[in-house]
Amino acid sequence: MLSRVAEHIYWMTRYVERAENIARLMNVNSHLLLDLPKRMRLGWEPIIDILGCRELFFTLNDSAAERQVLRFVISDLNNPGSILSTLRLARENARTIRDIIPREAWEHINDLYQQASKNSQSGLSPRKRYDYLRGIILGSQTLTGMLAGTMTHDEGYEFLRLGRNLERADMTTRIIDVRSATLLPDLGEGNPGALEGSQPFENIQWMSVLKSLTAYQMYRRAVQVRVRRPDVLRFLFQERRFPRAFYHTVCEAETCLHALPHNEKPRRAVTRVKNKVMRVKPDSLSQIELHEFIDQLQLGLARVHDAIAASYFRARRQP
Repeated sequence: MLSRVAEHIYWMTRYVERAENIARLMNVNSHLLLDLPKRMRLGWEPIIDILGCRELFFTLNDSAAERQVLRFVISDLNNPGSILSTLRLARENARTIRDIIPREAWEHINDLYQQASKNSQSGLSPRKRYDYLRGIILGSQTLTGMLAGTMTHDEGYEFLRLGRNLERADMTTRIIDVRSATLLPDLGEGNPGALEGSQPFENIQWMSVLKSLTAYQMYRRAVQVRVRRPDVLRFLFQERRFPRAFYHTVCEAETCLHALPHNEKPRRAVTRVKNKVMRVKPDSLSQIELHEFIDQLQLGLARVHDAIAASYFRARRQP
């Protein structure tokens, strides 16, 4: 397979997964706005920090008001990380490899982008936002199923799965990071900065994180106790059987690499990330330590991507 084709397949699924997970991330905030009392104000500015685009946002906007953040994250084509931008990039990558992927998959990606663009104003409306974001999520999941059921499971499919799982790992950490990015003051017991009477809402907050990853029911099946911070972190970081848990995604990436040639450096990078996540004890992490740990995981994922790019996407010298 040509390195150019492999790279387009890899990035096509990364961008689709990114759009889906941005939609999930926005729902975290929206759900908390509905579930928490009015006296506990929930800001939108931390969303900009989580997505790593603060400088660009304030270049284009004068304040982090709700509508400005929503427009920037959902529909602003000047933001390469917006939902519309990532879907457009996914479509461009798919268009380049239309002879490699099933025709139905190309048509679905194109239609998903067109519908998301046409209805982008719905994402700004409190009443229509949930349906709009859900449409992005379901459209992305439909494509995943379509490709799994109709594309030949050859090296190209391994690059497809590789891109999707690495993007999912990265965005899962970002969604978890909502908890440590000052969306709410620390609600832990004994914390002098916690809001008075806020302790009962801590499990609501963690339920929102689970639901943003469609993980709530699977968490309850696995843990079978009330939602608690240490158990949620352990499940989302270390559960091998749940598809959006961090450990599962890096294990899947490792499996993909086993099926590809020249995999020594990427596999070593993945192994380091796996070891790091399994050594941690989530119940021992303070909020600051959790944020720092997530930063380390994201740096590890960046090194995995760099190793993949060096091994497969850039011109290889003949031995």
